[in-house]
Amino acid sequence: MWQRFSLYDLRVIGHYLGTLIMFSALLMAVPFITALIFREWEPAARYLFAIGVALVAGALLRFLRIEPSRLTRRQALAVTGLAWIVLAFFCSIPLYFSGHYLTYLDALFDGVSGLTTTGASVIVDLDHLSNADNMFRFVMHLLGGLGLIVVALSIGLFGKRAGASLYTSEGRSEHVVPNVIQTTQFIARITVAVIALATVLLTLMCLIAGMEPARAFLHALWIAISGFVTGGFTPMAQSILYYHSFPVELVLVFLMLLGSISFVIFAEVRRGRIGMFLRDIETRTTVLWVSAMTLVFTASLATWPLFSDLPALLRRGFFMVISAFTTTGFQTITTNQLTTVLSSGAFLALALLMAVGGGAGSTAGGIKLYRVGIIFKSIVSTVKEALAPDSARVVVAYSHLGRRILTPEVVKEAMTVFILYVITYALGALVGIAHGCEATQAIFESVAMTSNGGIITGVVSPGMPITLELFYIFQMWAGRLEFVTLLALLAEVVASVVPRKKAKGSAW
Repeated sequence: MWQRFSLYDLRVIGHYLGTLIMFSALLMAVPFITALIFREWEPAARYLFAIGVALVAGALLRFLRIEPSRLTRRQALAVTGLAWIVLAFFCSIPLYFSGHYLTYLDALFDGVSGLTTTGASVIVDLDHLSNADNMFRFVMHLLGGLGLIVVALSIGLFGKRAGASLYTSEGRSEHVVPNVIQTTQFIARITVAVIALATVLLTLMCLIAGMEPARAFLHALWIAISGFVTGGFTPMAQSILYYHSFPVELVLVFLMLLGSISFVIFAEVRRGRIGMFLRDIETRTTVLWVSAMTLVFTASLATWPLFSDLPALLRRGFFMVISAFTTTGFQTITTNQLTTVLSSGAFLALALLMAVGGGAGSTAGGIKLYRVGIIFKSIVSTVKEALAPDSARVVVAYSHLGRRILTPEVVKEAMTVFILYVITYALGALVGIAHGCEATQAIFESVAMTSNGGIITGVVSPGMPITLELFYIFQMWAGRLEFVTLLALLAEVVASVVPRKKAKGSAW
């Protein structure tokens, strides 16, 4: 039975959201310091103002509850579900006043896109955005890619009492190590190490290409963050095509692939259990799925006029496949080429790759390859049961951090999330078509929003209809929470708002 949120529940939820809002003020200090370093006084004033607003609002919410207690499951779901939207409202304040957004809703769209690592943007004149604003866009990516709750727990923001409830409410059930705090700290350390190494390599490549040292470092840092957390934001409107560098693309492909792997798998490889990684159902599903879709995409591009030779085909085609599969959203072709020159088969292949996404427990979005592997195993189990004698007991096993037996509960969870994604893809397409968009573009854009994929065809743009923009914001939010947390939150809210019928012989 769904229960109403009590006044105490609302106070607890507000208290924890206030903590996250105050944490967002700390994050805004990064672009503020960047503005001071580069003498960008107007952005510095904006971020100082936004920091003040976040500190005041966060402090007021924290006063809603003083005494410590352990979070309940429903309270944790509410905190996690609301955090993405609430933080986006505060993060969009300095972005809106930058003058690079037509409306506040556009700034909010980019705030949600940044935090959910979708990477789609409705910014105007990106090429002339200040270093401070660009820095903040990638700080949002870093926070969202790791997970708001993971980052907060890794620095001890909520203490030990709320750790387990909040960690699982963000759709994470597997621990790298037994302790939740240590797990989140491990994830943070891996991320910092990978991004730092990639930044050094990319900085050298940008310097060789002729960039000034400061600009080379900033571009390297930003695209390294965006690549590993599979975000998709770039500092230039041409995305990765701007660099015209095969070495840069190669590093980013490696980063995107790393970002699509579960952090739990990272821990197993670190312990020397390479065999477990190779046998994992997700690894095998990845190899089969990506190989098949790469063949489809390559065959579809065989007559593409932009590719005059095989090296060009492999370079651009493979990069786009990896970008779509990892739901990063980097592009080495322009949006116009995507819609006017790309063949229908290649277009569909990219949409399917984004729809499925990367690994569970990674920074990638989409349905997740683990669930696709489970559904395939379920089909195998059904076929075996149909062929087996009535007295036989069919057991289907799979490898995922050890040998596991396929159970109805596991299949049910995978199928539920799969169906919810497909329904949302279809609804988003219908909403796009209702707003006058061409059908294939509406489908592609809906998949990109829900899977947090970020490769867009031009439907997402400054000045798009408000209702369509709001629905896309909802899709990004729902896709990042993988529906379970969101639906549970919505059910709790409805139960709290809708009046209950009084049963005969009972009191309210």
